[in-house]
Amino acid sequence: MRGDVILVEEHHTRAAEKIVESILPAIEAKIQRYTITVAGESGSGKSETAQAIAETLEKRGIRCVIYQQDDYFVLPPKSNDAKRRQDISWVGTQEVKLDLLDNHLQTAILGQDNVHKPLVIYDDDKVVEEELSLEGVQVVIAEGTYTTLLEHVDTRVFIARNRLETMEARKRRAREAMEPFIERVLEIEHEIISKHREHAQIVITRDYDVEL
Repeated sequence: MRGDVILVEEHHTRAAEKIVESILPAIEAKIQRYTITVAGESGSGKSETAQAIAETLEKRGIRCVIYQQDDYFVLPPKSNDAKRRQDISWVGTQEVKLDLLDNHLQTAILGQDNVHKPLVIYDDDKVVEEELSLEGVQVVIAEGTYTTLLEHVDTRVFIARNRLETMEARKRRAREAMEPFIERVLEIEHEIISKHREHAQIVITRDYDVEL
């Protein structure tokens, strides 16, 4: 998403190095492209961890691209917020075109060298289309709250930090006001996302330790 702030810190890099070390043999052994998802609640560090994994792999000569779930929302951010305020039941997986994101992972695995994907322009509250080149790419990473649910995935990473533990990160990102309505949204998301942990092969704990 254009306009997003991604600040990779030492704990993100440290976790990424452990993750890459554990899956590198599988990446090198796979003939097709390798796919990874990084999921968790808002502010848990999904974007930063995905970026850190990509940077760690790039240092080993393995090219990566990152798909952000935020680009696959049905509505752009401000319009989506208005829809939620009108109907709180809108909060959930139905907000996201998960089928399209999963299709883009599948086509990457099958060897397609470019993809036409949505791109959210946050400040303009609109969604445009961009063409992303996959030529020479060996690893595709999809990051976002619900990406554990995607089907065409080799390794699922889940960040086990809840909305209270991510408060400081959300304040630094400054994309949403800290108000009762937002906290209610995060409570609903927690009820959904916390159940996804059991489907992950790799879990990052609240202290950013890596459990394989």
